[in-house]
Amino acid sequence: MASPVPEFLTTDEVAELLRTSPETVRYWRHVGKGPKTFKVGRKALYVREEVTEWIADARAKQTGGQGAA
Repeated sequence: MASPVPEFLTTDEVAELLRTSPETVRYWRHVGKGPKTFKVGRKALYVREEVTEWIADARAKQTGGQGAA
């Protein structure tokens, strides 16, 4: 049985999803460019649904707002 998909993602998981480095994701967080985060202690976490929405928004901006083919 497959394990459930986590609701919250770490910086490393977001980086893997976006095929970039964790350092890039941290930089985006620092400059306010990336998906929204919240912290639990020192750990930055991302809500999976918000990351998906951030990706969709970025894609829409690149494609002029057209949906997926």
